[in-house]
Amino acid sequence: MLKRRSVNRMGLVLCLVLIVLSLIDITPWWSLMVLIIPWLCITALGSFMIRWNYHLESLCANASVSNNWVSITFDDGPNEAFTPRILKLLEAYNAKATFFCIGRQVEKHVDVLHTILDNGHTLGNHTYSHARSFGFFGPKKVSSELMETTELVEKITGKRMRLYRPAFGVTNPAIEGVVSRLQLKSIGWSVRSLDTTSRSKKKILNRIIGTVSKGDIILLHDTSDKTVAVLEQLLLFLERQNLRSVTVDQLLEIEAYA
Repeated sequence: MLKRRSVNRMGLVLCLVLIVLSLIDITPWWSLMVLIIPWLCITALGSFMIRWNYHLESLCANASVSNNWVSITFDDGPNEAFTPRILKLLEAYNAKATFFCIGRQVEKHVDVLHTILDNGHTLGNHTYSHARSFGFFGPKKVSSELMETTELVEKITGKRMRLYRPAFGVTNPAIEGVVSRLQLKSIGWSVRSLDTTSRSKKKILNRIIGTVSKGDIILLHDTSDKTVAVLEQLLLFLERQNLRSVTVDQLLEIEAYA
């Protein structure tokens, strides 16, 4: 798999070679563009494709798990309208999940946050603002976002979260540095539902059940009626397949809290 540091090192060496060849009139100056354009494309894709682990390692599945476990995860909550309904469904099917929470949502729905924990689910950090421009924040702002949510949840629950789900799945060198310094575990996914798009419930469900197998991490959002409906059908499917949803820390055999 491509990694930022190795790609950058190779790119730098090739750039120097092309510069030298250009200086002695063996290759034209514009030949540098043949190198720069692919490098920009790889860097952009690596920033958005979390499973590449291009900038930092994100745990996206556990292919070696011996039990028939998967892990359902929810981003962007807690949500007063939808999270309680999701919790009831999870309880009905004896399923556990991980909720990656936005700090601003936590401030609005403290009671829902407590209910998530009381029901045996795990909490993770999903930034404070979930700003669309998060991928362009510098290290100081990234650190502020993650620390504000971490400290907020710790003040409310007494638990200091170690799990982090990158907003929009975007990673970059600034995020890598902060995640490393704060000793967080970046959690990705292996099955993306696309439940926040205009796709129908049927298409979303089929997208999940067509690929899910033991060890997978499923990405959903506790933000819509559509996801609630998909979740119920998904839990039925997992039950028929003898698969059980557990928290990501249990699936990945890591610690959820410091």
